Amino acid sequence: MKTPVIDGHCDVLLKLYNNPAIDFHDPKEGRLDVTYSRLRGSHVKLQFFAIYLPERITEARFDHYLEYIDIFHRQVERQGKLRLVRTRLDLEEVMGGQEIGGLLTLEGADALNASPLYTRILYHLGVRLIGPTWNYGNWAADGILEPRRGGFSRKGKSFIKDCGDLGILLDASHLSVASFWDLAASSPRPFVATHSNAKALCGHPRNLDDRQLEELIRRDGRIGVTFVPYFVESGKPASIAGLVRHIDHICSLGGVDRVVLGSDFDGISEWIPGLEHAGQFNRLEEELRKHYTEAQVTGFLSRNWYTFLHSHLPPF
Repeated sequence: MKTPVIDGHCDVLLKLYNNPAIDFHDPKEGRLDVTYSRLRGSHVKLQFFAIYLPERITEARFDHYLEYIDIFHRQVERQGKLRLVRTRLDLEEVMGGQEIGGLLTLEGADALNASPLYTRILYHLGVRLIGPTWNYGNWAADGILEPRRGGFSRKGKSFIKDCGDLGILLDASHLSVASFWDLAASSPRPFVATHSNAKALCGHPRNLDDRQLEELIRRDGRIGVTFVPYFVESGKPASIAGLVRHIDHICSLGGVDRVVLGSDFDGISEWIPGLEHAGQFNRLEEELRKHYTEAQVTGFLSRNWYTFLHSHLPPF
């Protein structure tokens, strides 16, 4: 029996937004890394779908987010095949049943414009995790490539509280270092980094240093190792074995129960050989089994995400 998989980040909705002719449910669709048939073939039980507005949109509007949610319902969700996961009960049912779950996330809160109403609406529509920034700064916080290297604004800190009160999880991937520590100081709840690797092994700015990794581990957060080749290796080709070394490093800090997956499929234009799409999670599993126990491998592939979500999603 295949080990269930939960993947914490993909950009399928961006590609569907850019090209409505792409068919997520066509088994022959060659323009997506993540398709329904590939998820089914890899025994992926839950896929996070990011709402990310392309950089060409210079004035982000709230209705852009609504358009992405509409795309999910019209082009991705399908009765009996893939369903939106909003609650703990939904999570239990997809993990124990035949359907695949889809969890909506927001990457970059620019168009929320510090509005608690907009944040509540997204929650009512099923968004369960928000990364406050992409790489640059906005009204809430600075991202990792923002030259001023600031943290959360006053309104951004109110946003942290609003999300905590609603039960929206927060994602530290893409935050500046100062923003990461502001989030750690301001949020009483655990938070996650859905698609970041270990800076000790690859110095890309989007990766996390050991202090950040240790904070996520201490707080019972989650660290989604990502398949972006230049987040895995610097100056040499990436490999699945190289990705596993990032897992090894996080585990060496005490994070064996905090490691999860965050592929970033469909948000990348380079791939790790042998891990080019969502139909190939088995190759990562094979490499993991060379180094880890059955229980640990199951944890990395799905259980660690499952226990976190089961604790923090609303009951029903």
